[in-house]
Amino acid sequence: MKVTVDIDCTPEEARKFMGLPDVQPLQEAMLKDMEVKMKGSLDKMDPETFIKSWLPMSLDSFEQIQKAFWGSFGKNKE
Repeated sequence: MKVTVDIDCTPEEARKFMGLPDVQPLQEAMLKDMEVKMKGSLDKMDPETFIKSWLPMSLDSFEQIQKAFWGSFGKNKE
């Protein structure tokens, strides 16, 4: 035997019925705090610092790696 029960209620009504805590005020406070912190860190970040943090390798380092790469091919030919 199979019994199906459909309950038509809102998520808030279901939460209250199940006895679960209301975390919406906590969530809103945490989101506001996170927004303030993110905006503060974005204001401090200039484009040059941003690029250097994502691309730590300088052009000279890249050229050295490239020379070593091509140099290893040249040694195999000899």
